[in-house]
Amino acid sequence: MMKKLTLMTAGFLLLQPCLASDNFTLYLVRHAEKQADSKNPPLTRCGKARARQLATLLSTVNIKSIYSTSYQRTMSTAAPLAKQQHIAIKQYNPKQLNQFALHLKQDRKNALIVGHSNTTPQLTQLLSEQKVADLSENDYQNLYQVQFIEDKSQLTLLKQPLACKQH
Repeated sequence: MMKKLTLMTAGFLLLQPCLASDNFTLYLVRHAEKQADSKNPPLTRCGKARARQLATLLSTVNIKSIYSTSYQRTMSTAAPLAKQQHIAIKQYNPKQLNQFALHLKQDRKNALIVGHSNTTPQLTQLLSEQKVADLSENDYQNLYQVQFIEDKSQLTLLKQPLACKQH
């Protein structure tokens, strides 16, 4: 009887990683480099290259949802990954970050969220419950990874390798 119980316990423990399907990862970025000539500017050539690089970097992480604000620069940053993965981009309101963070935690899906220099660190902080430094107007390389493992968040700051020359 004891041997059977031990085998059942061992079998259950080996299955634990399979049962941990609630684990998920969120990736947050600020939009790529934008042109400076309008209220709702498009991406620069470098920004378009960064958006394509982001799609390549995230091509194997099983993204299930892509979120963006309604601005041209954020939608264009999300577009290459959305096209590659055949996922529609969902829009979110950057003025309602608390509600959006709650939605992302409850949805429990791997997702990319594209925002702005003033909202991406704030949303990352809400999700990870860790202090996140502000972004300057020239910060475009940060890629925040917030992993949720057994309902605990772990924040990792990654850097996109593309570096563009300033004009």
